[in-house]
Amino acid sequence: MNLTRQEVLDLYFLEARHKLIELAAFLDRVGRAPGQDDFRIIAFRQAVAELSGPKPDHAKRMLMAFSDPTTEPIPAAPTKGACGAWPGGLNRPARKCAGE
Repeated sequence: MNLTRQEVLDLYFLEARHKLIELAAFLDRVGRAPGQDDFRIIAFRQAVAELSGPKPDHAKRMLMAFSDPTTEPIPAAPTKGACGAWPGGLNRPARKCAGE
């Protein structure tokens, strides 16, 4: 069933607004905290910039902004868990996630 634009707004606007406010609060906390940016916040800011404008496929572009685009497997994982962002595309040394 296809919804009209008005129906989509009526159903999902408040939830999306809430999420944007949460993201703004996260960015405020990161901005106030001492220390240097790492690959995750850089990738996050780049992803947020992708949300602007009328380009289609916002969800796909968000997923790709955080994904490893390489196709060759690595010999061994350098960490035990995922970090949520791929450091390789930022021309910066790879950094481990917190707690590793």
